[in-house]
Amino acid sequence: MSFSTNQVPTIPLRGDIEIPQLGFGVFQVPPEETTEATTRALLAGYRHIDTAAAYRNEAAVGQAVHAAGLERDEVFVTTKCFNDDHGFEQSQRALRDSLDRLEMDHVDLYLIHWPVPSQDRYVETWHGLIEAQQAGLTRAIGVSNFQPAHLERIIAETGVTPAVNQVELHPRLQQHGLRREHADRGIVTEAWSPLAQGRVLDDPTIVEIAEEHDRTPAQVVIRWHLQLGNVVIPKSVTPERIEANFAVFDFHLTEAEMAAIEQLDVGERTGPDPDTFVRPPAR
Repeated sequence: MSFSTNQVPTIPLRGDIEIPQLGFGVFQVPPEETTEATTRALLAGYRHIDTAAAYRNEAAVGQAVHAAGLERDEVFVTTKCFNDDHGFEQSQRALRDSLDRLEMDHVDLYLIHWPVPSQDRYVETWHGLIEAQQAGLTRAIGVSNFQPAHLERIIAETGVTPAVNQVELHPRLQQHGLRREHADRGIVTEAWSPLAQGRVLDDPTIVEIAEEHDRTPAQVVIRWHLQLGNVVIPKSVTPERIEANFAVFDFHLTEAEMAAIEQLDVGERTGPDPDTFVRPPAR
């Protein structure tokens, strides 16, 4: 069964911009595999690609957009400022370097990758992103892995609210409190590691729901994210999985099924703690 890109819902961001709710992530995809995988995703219908300077595959993402024969404005591209580039001037220089690698004159969304509170430079970095947006280098700005206290501080000190906070979020780490904070502030929640790096795919509850719908467990979890209102960016280099992860718009989870998945939350991270993380592995 084929699916078209116009089936993907979009979510409004600050600044009259819309982000496709389902995207393709390239975390941990080797650069030599990224162009082929991303091109395949674009040909399957994805129109939202999430990369980062720390992934070292931005150039391959840019090449994929060209290889797929798409115009720049047909693809929503996100990249991120890593921890070594915190600071007002450094963050803007890092964005220009990313644009050079992507071979683009702007990105659609630029994020502070981690707050790194031990460096205490995320506020001045946020000032740098604000100026980069004003200069037209990025259409929207946001953050990643920010906790409520980090959000409170950058908003209080700059008056500018992030459009997005991209955080680890999956059935075993549902981030209820942080999602409420986002809703109160008008921040879009974006989920990385949406499948918990595969750890939730053999959960009996997920498997049972998948069998009920004749779907894969991954499709069920992606559908759960979409129905919660999250932006979700699953990643794969397997052609069949890339296509299957996009085929999630012709079924619907019931209230009972959503409630059953909600019961799986145990606060389990697959990645680092945002309050203490400083160095790679990056996300």
